Amino acid sequence: MLRRALQPGLSRGVLGRGLGTHRGRSTLGKVEGSGGYRGSWVAPVSSYVTFRTRDPTHDGKTVGRLGEGDQNGKVSEIKKKIQSVLPRGAWNPLRDTSYLPPEHSDVVIVGGGVIGLSVAYWLKRLEKPQGAIRVLVVERDHMYSQASTALSVGGIRQQFSVPENIQLSLFSEYLAVVDDPPLDIQFNPSGYLLLASEKGAAVMESNVKVQRQEGAKVCLMSPEQLRNKFPWINTEGVALASYGMEHEGWFDPWCLLQGLRRKVQSMGVLFCHGEVTRFVSSSSHTETTSGEEVTLRRIHEVHVKMDRSLEYQPVECALVINAAGAWSGQIAELAGVGKGPPGTLQGTQLPVELRKRYVYLWHCPQGPGLETPFVIDASGAYFRREGLGNNYLGGCSPTEEEEPDPGNLEVDHDFFQDKVWPPLAQRVPAFETLKVRSAWAGYYDYNTFDQNGVVGPHPLVVNMYFATGFSGHGLQQAPAVGRAVAEMVLDGHFRTINLSPFLFNRFYLGEKVQEHNII
Repeated sequence: MLRRALQPGLSRGVLGRGLGTHRGRSTLGKVEGSGGYRGSWVAPVSSYVTFRTRDPTHDGKTVGRLGEGDQNGKVSEIKKKIQSVLPRGAWNPLRDTSYLPPEHSDVVIVGGGVIGLSVAYWLKRLEKPQGAIRVLVVERDHMYSQASTALSVGGIRQQFSVPENIQLSLFSEYLAVVDDPPLDIQFNPSGYLLLASEKGAAVMESNVKVQRQEGAKVCLMSPEQLRNKFPWINTEGVALASYGMEHEGWFDPWCLLQGLRRKVQSMGVLFCHGEVTRFVSSSSHTETTSGEEVTLRRIHEVHVKMDRSLEYQPVECALVINAAGAWSGQIAELAGVGKGPPGTLQGTQLPVELRKRYVYLWHCPQGPGLETPFVIDASGAYFRREGLGNNYLGGCSPTEEEEPDPGNLEVDHDFFQDKVWPPLAQRVPAFETLKVRSAWAGYYDYNTFDQNGVVGPHPLVVNMYFATGFSGHGLQQAPAVGRAVAEMVLDGHFRTINLSPFLFNRFYLGEKVQEHNII
């Protein structure tokens, strides 16, 4: 619960107040006193400055102004004299610090993609009273040029094998209602079509049974039914197909990202373009029930390096949400996660790493029409329609041996020729004549343990919470994940969907969540 995560000695009251300390430290653009108050210079106006304190008796009040009344002339004269002896007469005693993050925030969310924004949205929506929680989102890629959200193909499906994954995606009706009026994410409800070989048919039947039990509208189709509904498909090698008839398809990830960002800003969420480089924490020692000695850590301060600068700003906080996607493993390591003997809870790392995936855009004049669903072949190759002009997006996940170097986002066009095109052309004969028009690469936040999300608190870094590791299906599950994390922070437990199987502890215990439909 958030109450437990507050620093010792802090009064809960209205969250977001009283996070100040009494250290004698000077930070860029800030003045921190050692006598029980903190001040910061604000509103650098040409003729005067205002000094505000954090003294309890003057909290938020102006206690002194320079350059008003009779002092205007004196200050002006002094300024002129100094300007006269400086090169080019330039003099500005106060630097613009508006780009810096705040000195404190109750919650710091590392990662401003759809997952991080969803957590911010639900924290603000569920907070009581309104305005009680101060939330800061830190995003280092302010153009989202390498963000998984922006580079995604935008699919949404309920056709998973694990009940929790099905529930997470069913909840994603909130994708379109996070704003008022409803957010237009250009949803195309054409469904998902999964194809299974003879070898995979039994697993598909079992999966569909679970999906229906959870409320998903999915039907099974024989090869003959498949040919009748989609005559452009070659059913050779297909023993069974499953087709999503409701709330499945694809949408525009960029529209969701920008709409959600505007929404949370209107709710009072703060944003900072910078990179988290350090956590300042305290530690204590205890023993587990099995007698293992462990170190408990509590983060008190997040250091944010400003974009394209050597400067950093410390931000005091009560909680940190690790929603850094493909980089969340590095953020966890900064917080001390996994720094212990192998095989121990202390030494258990967050198994999330960068994995590069290619997306190709091609044109095929005789390709499938407007009724085309998001097709996933038994080979692993996939495609969907893009727009109205016989354009298509698609790709295929590589094998472990084929994993490309994630050090850059360069595209391997031979991968399309060798691994993607052959199975697609075999499945859709019209694709024999396709022409690739463009391609790009993006990152998965790949969970090497079981390819499923990590949601909830860390057992030892007691005020770090995770929302990461979704291995390609985080975008569609973001609304539910955001709510789940907010519930855990505010209430101390999951309420809407029980995501206990996705807690960090499973990595130490070796309890994998076995999802059969990872693409």
